[in-house]
Amino acid sequence: MDNNDIAVGLDIGTTKIVAMVGRKDAYGKMEILGTGRAKSLGVHRGVVNNITQTIQSIQQSVDEAESVSGEKIGSVVVGIAGQHIRSLHHSDYITRSNSDKVIDENDIERLINQVYKLVMLPGEEIIHVLPQDFKVDGQAEIKTPIGMYGGRLEANFHVVVGQVSSIRNIGRCIKSAGLELGSITLEPLASADAVLSQEEKEAGVALIDIGGGTTDLAIFKDGIIRHTSVISFGGNVITEDIKEGCSIIEKQAELLKTKFGSAWPGENKENEIVSIPGLRGREPKEITLKNLSKIIHARVIEIVEQVFLEIKNYGHEESKKKLIAGIVLTGGGAQLKHIKQLVEYITGMDTRIGYPNEHLASNSDSELSSPLYATVVGLLMKGLKENERSYRKIEDLEQETNKESRSASQEPKKTIFEKWGEKFRDFLDNAE
Repeated sequence: MDNNDIAVGLDIGTTKIVAMVGRKDAYGKMEILGTGRAKSLGVHRGVVNNITQTIQSIQQSVDEAESVSGEKIGSVVVGIAGQHIRSLHHSDYITRSNSDKVIDENDIERLINQVYKLVMLPGEEIIHVLPQDFKVDGQAEIKTPIGMYGGRLEANFHVVVGQVSSIRNIGRCIKSAGLELGSITLEPLASADAVLSQEEKEAGVALIDIGGGTTDLAIFKDGIIRHTSVISFGGNVITEDIKEGCSIIEKQAELLKTKFGSAWPGENKENEIVSIPGLRGREPKEITLKNLSKIIHARVIEIVEQVFLEIKNYGHEESKKKLIAGIVLTGGGAQLKHIKQLVEYITGMDTRIGYPNEHLASNSDSELSSPLYATVVGLLMKGLKENERSYRKIEDLEQETNKESRSASQEPKKTIFEKWGEKFRDFLDNAE
């Protein structure tokens, strides 16, 4: 089998590191060949804080994925998140020397490159520059200005910024694990690809990805990413609260949360009790499910209110910015019982749980369609898209070569993300 058909997504999370190997089947769906999962030991709130442990966890997950799939893993598509990520809005313009020529991709690229040169705070690096809408000679709300005439090209941008050291540490872990960094993408964008439909992105939707260490938010409207944010706590703080509140160890607290936990205290009756084995000869502990759900409820409210504040900051109450499709919850935290009802109660917005099963082949393991795997499925999708693009480029080049005269301008254009990927790899190499 041609190994070029295969892509690998690598999700470096706070609680788990997942490697997923897959390819497209005859129907354009993703056939998962193998998945490897390891406990994440060197990552705190989305940021690598122990290089050695992170490398070991990456190698463990990759080894497992290799043995299940029977494929050698080389290049991986990696997600980036963490509390150091922030986003800002920026407007910029260029004046074109010849307004009699139509606007082309080179003009847009020039404008984007200008934004990349923005001076950031010390130790920060621009990760993504995402154009929102354009203005040509004062004419506003243009989605694609290519092919239009004009002297002044202006655009509003969504700029995603991260800490140089955090980004570099991820690159170093990938290299040290014997892998090649194929490309890197913002994790909320990967999760959005996996669980949101195009209709939802057009209508307006907020994706909330509740991970172990962070909760990621991505807001789409008119098919364009409008707002991203990373909130620096997730499911792990709920586990921590249960551990403290019930005086039990972390492993038991995590099990209690996933098996018996509920975000809605009214669900449980006073007499519902779960017994937990005591430590080394000590008496077992009895915990009422009502108390357990009260602890969970308090922390989930805090997380949801933080996210809702970000949605309000985006301005969802304005008629132009209205999120008609409401909220989609995904990530491991979305598996908590009754969380959908609680989010609807706090925000007053329609809510659903996002499963990444729409893009998976029908014979896929049902476990993989869990919200837990949304990010890694999105990263794998990105890898497969990049493979297709490379094929098309090779075909275009072959066709061009067959022609006698081939001008340099006819070479296939690279997308903004590919150019950014190359710049980013150069940046990592130079940082060594």
